Amino acid sequence: MKAIIQRVTTASVSVGEVPISSIGRGLCVLLGISMEDTQKDVDYMVRKILNLRLFDDENGRAWSKSVMDKEYEVLCVSQFTLQCILKGNKPDFHAAMPAELSQPFYNNVLEHLRSTYKPEMIKDGQFGAYMQVHIQNDGPVTIELVSPSAPMDPKQLAKQEKQQQRKEKPRSKGPSESGRERAAPRPRAQDPNASSGADGDVSSERET
Repeated sequence: MKAIIQRVTTASVSVGEVPISSIGRGLCVLLGISMEDTQKDVDYMVRKILNLRLFDDENGRAWSKSVMDKEYEVLCVSQFTLQCILKGNKPDFHAAMPAELSQPFYNNVLEHLRSTYKPEMIKDGQFGAYMQVHIQNDGPVTIELVSPSAPMDPKQLAKQEKQQQRKEKPRSKGPSESGRERAAPRPRAQDPNASSGADGDVSSERET
């Protein structure tokens, strides 16, 4: 799971001309859910969002208070594009969890935030909608947060290995590496009286 956390003076979400939600001082969190995320990722992200010390204390000392300490608000917005993988210049989003799975997963994140903090202090956008998100960053202060990778499920790992093998097959059009290794000693076994031109050809083939 990935999150872009911004300290804000104000932030709001609208769909078309319709206001959806808004906050004053606090945090605006853009959240991207991946195919591999589990409840452990939810627990980690919620803990970090609510406890990151991004605010000054009453004496003006920086990086001393969390959003809960200051009793500020949190605006959370689902953003699958954070799971982008570039293929050349084209973004690919296959790493993002599909909408039919990510919506209940995202709602779980919101419920966890509300139960850990105060329900009325956690605001939301509109899942799956084309939103306009207005953020007035304070500082600016922006934190990129990635949840630790969970241990891979053996079945998922085997699936990924098969996919990798299928990707590698088209590349092995020439002799295999093992074939090259078996062929490598041949130049050394050649007649020492062989022409230098032939030796040069063999050396050139090995280098490529």
